[in-house]
Amino acid sequence: LNRSLDDYRKPSCRTKKYNVSTLPTTSVIIVYHNEAFSTLLRTTQSVLDRSPRQVLKEIILVDDFSNRTFLKHPILDEALRNYPVHVKILRTTQREGLIRARLMGAQEATGDVLTFLDSHCECTEGWLEPLLNRIKEYRSVKAVVCPIIDVINDRTFEYQRGLEVFRGGFNWNLQFSSPIPYVDQRRRADKGEKSYRKYFEELGTYDHGMDIWGGENLELSFRIWQCGGRVEILPCSHVGHIFRKVSFPLVHNFCPYMGWQLISWTLKNLQQKYLLTNNKWQSLIKIRAL
Repeated sequence: LNRSLDDYRKPSCRTKKYNVSTLPTTSVIIVYHNEAFSTLLRTTQSVLDRSPRQVLKEIILVDDFSNRTFLKHPILDEALRNYPVHVKILRTTQREGLIRARLMGAQEATGDVLTFLDSHCECTEGWLEPLLNRIKEYRSVKAVVCPIIDVINDRTFEYQRGLEVFRGGFNWNLQFSSPIPYVDQRRRADKGEKSYRKYFEELGTYDHGMDIWGGENLELSFRIWQCGGRVEILPCSHVGHIFRKVSFPLVHNFCPYMGWQLISWTLKNLQQKYLLTNNKWQSLIKIRAL
């Protein structure tokens, strides 16, 4: 669970020093649904082992209605009981989906900064300090920062270093695409010294109406850019992620509606173009809108 990994940072990143005592604290929020026990524990263990204690305020796990016995009380709770940082486990009473489950964790968080991780990740050495330091540096600019996303093989768990030259875009279906895999893993902060996380609330947080993952990255990015903020990917921070071959059921049915929500609220001048490009989804959008 706490395997050793190579240091995937550039030499200039490895030698960079941070004054941890001046960095904001963070709550790491991890949502899971029927995650493999070892994979979930490896995620939490890597956060614990490779994060400075001074800034790691807590780890919040949100169980999105898992039905696997080993993820229920008391098995998982006992496995995490002896962690030297506060670990809180929240459990939903019905399947909420990634977005609403993340918001549930955010409401319980007490750290200065909200850090969202998937339940099948692995943090590397020095992953957290650059992110928190960049947030601290921005006093006049509101920012969301992300690590470089490395790839963990879903069969062999081999760790593969990701590209540090990153760009992405979206098509008329409002689907995000990039030359390398992408995972939503963001840090929210505010320019005020006392409440870094206030910016997340000012943006409207995540959209409660999104049942599944897949649209929140574009939707929140548009809000950030249109409200004077910026999104940065920091090459000195690396986090590994397992990209699965199986998607959420009904993902293709719900994505068009999520796209319609996105342009209805943030890109109103593109509504008609979206419908012309996606006319086969018009009836679905009208039904969902009711």
